[in-house]
Amino acid sequence: HNMVHEQFARFFHGFRRDAHPMAVMVACLGAMSAFYHDSIDITDPQQRNIASIRLIAKVPTLAAMAYKYSIGQPFIYPLNSLNYAENFLRMCFAVPCEEYKVNLVLARAMDRIFILHADHEQNASTSTVRLAGSSGANPFACIAAGVACLWGPAHGGANEACLKMLEEIGSVDRIPEFIARAKEKKDPFRLMGFGHRVYKNYDPRAR
Repeated sequence: HNMVHEQFARFFHGFRRDAHPMAVMVACLGAMSAFYHDSIDITDPQQRNIASIRLIAKVPTLAAMAYKYSIGQPFIYPLNSLNYAENFLRMCFAVPCEEYKVNLVLARAMDRIFILHADHEQNASTSTVRLAGSSGANPFACIAAGVACLWGPAHGGANEACLKMLEEIGSVDRIPEFIARAKEKKDPFRLMGFGHRVYKNYDPRAR
């Protein structure tokens, strides 16, 4: 289930190379309902099940394709001998001209990141998916709506802000400078990636 329809490759070429990845993912997830007609009937439990399996299996493939397209590299097909995290890393960073070796440390870290994001509470994107589902929309459309919500700066956009901050810091020797700025009350700079909007004191996922 981790492979996507071959015409998705053409679908990607409709985007600019510098398109925001969340815009691409919203479009791709919505488009899945046009490619997989046999799993959009929400009244059929079997179709709901296969839609769930397809979403979990294909989202890493689509995300990796979005990344590869943005940097002008060829798409890398999934490999069934690898696990979920290993496959995602390979699809993102492998190139046809050399053999890709999985970094087990990175794969384990990615696996934990996936678990942390899956094991979560009733956040904005989850609520959006449920709201869309309550209208009778198909699972692919519902998840596309959830990703659109995740794009917001008060939700998943906070992760993007953290990455931009890390790029701004640039090197280890600049860390003290940014910590000093974060402690300075008159400086508008904020350290991103620390704390949580819901878990003010303790994150239960850390246990």
